[in-house]
Amino acid sequence: MAEPATPMPTKPEEKAIKRGTEAWLPFESLRAEIDRLFDDFPPNFWSRPLGVGLTRRAPLLSNWVIAPAVDLIEKENNYEMTAELPGMEEKDVEVSVSNGILTIRGEKQEAKEEKEKDYVLSERRFGSFRRTFKIPEDVKIDDIAATFSKGVLTLTLPKAEEARQDERKIQINTD
Repeated sequence: MAEPATPMPTKPEEKAIKRGTEAWLPFESLRAEIDRLFDDFPPNFWSRPLGVGLTRRAPLLSNWVIAPAVDLIEKENNYEMTAELPGMEEKDVEVSVSNGILTIRGEKQEAKEEKEKDYVLSERRFGSFRRTFKIPEDVKIDDIAATFSKGVLTLTLPKAEEARQDERKIQINTD
C-alpha cells in the first residue's frame, strides 16, 4: 500500500538527497551524457565540407563530389585509372603531372533558382577536390592520356617497353 510520508528537512544545512559524499546535481548526469555524445563524433565532423552547417541537413550532399573514389588497375601494357565524377563536365576537371606526381583537380558549381508567385528560391552549391598520386617508375609520363565520358574520367598510363621486357617467369623447385 502507500508508504508513510517522510518529513522534509527543516534545517537549512541539511541536504534533501545525497549520493555518497557529493550532493546530487540534477543536470550533471545530463551534461556528462551530452559530453560523451559529442566526444563520439570524428574530429573533422565540426568542419563540415561544402560549408554545410550542423543545424541544417544537406539533402544533396551524397550527390556532391568531395574527393572522388579512384580505381587503379594494372594491365600488361599500362595502368588504367578511373575516377567517377557525376554531374561534372570536362571543363570542370584538370589533370597535371609534375615531378612524378599525378594530380586530378576539379570544381563543381551548381545554381538553382525557382520563381513562383509568392516566393523566389535561390540555392547555390559548390565544392572542389584535389587528389594526388605518385606515378610508378615504369610509366612513360609523356604518353599519359585522359578521356572523359558521362561523368567518368579515365587515365591511361602506358608502361615503358623496358619494364615490360624485364618480366620473366621463375621456376619453383621442390626439395
